[in-house]
Amino acid sequence: MELITSRRNPLVGRLRALHQPKGRREQGLLLLEGTHQVQELLRLGLQPEQLLATPAWIERHGALLADQALPLQPVGEEVMEAVATTDHPDGVVATLAREALPVARGDGAFVLALDQLQDPGNLGTLLRTALAAGVDEVWLGGGADPLQPKVLRASAGAALALPLLRLTDRSGLLPLLQRAAAEGRQLAATLVHATAQPYWQLEWTRPTVLLLGNEGAGLHPQLADLATHRVTIPHSAAVESLNVAVAAAPLLLERWRQLHS
Repeated sequence: MELITSRRNPLVGRLRALHQPKGRREQGLLLLEGTHQVQELLRLGLQPEQLLATPAWIERHGALLADQALPLQPVGEEVMEAVATTDHPDGVVATLAREALPVARGDGAFVLALDQLQDPGNLGTLLRTALAAGVDEVWLGGGADPLQPKVLRASAGAALALPLLRLTDRSGLLPLLQRAAAEGRQLAATLVHATAQPYWQLEWTRPTVLLLGNEGAGLHPQLADLATHRVTIPHSAAVESLNVAVAAAPLLLERWRQLHS
């Protein structure tokens, strides 16, 4: 195809619109940036709507392109810089239809429920850890968009593989959590509290929903009140609490340890 070199090309405007939630909603697409994300997309068997790459990137990755029937559009370096959200793009971006991604149905045996998590880096890290721990679904009560470019980069592709259910706000989590409890799933909330049990004492192999709260305010009392189990991560009193993405790692991976020990 003909090389696009002008930043005024209509394609540039359409892809730049994907930097924002409105553009992603209107076009039904998300933007993936960098070689690693493209490789993850292909590894998962997902077909990009379009692949934009510089001539230098195409030359370096000829083998990858030869193995795939990809909708490739060559673009100049200036066009790539205009389309990407990173300061120094490595030469490739792709668009993917949102409908191609797995969707949570609300019936996972191991669920991560997040109450208005705001930081894209935290969310991306959490999604990557959740995938490593074998989480079946992630429910998001508002907060950061899990399909924005910053989260996709921080998740290292995990956001493409995990079934996600994003609700408008935390109130959308209430009926899901109430149903989960009625079905016999345990709802585990993390609390910095003397009466909470150390997290390793919980039987994580049972069907479980792990509730994690906002970076600043923590888990909203309305959600915490629904918890059937309260756990804590014992640590030095030198710090009041742990970063939510840091705290999630031992909690999520404890289930994996119990299943495989």
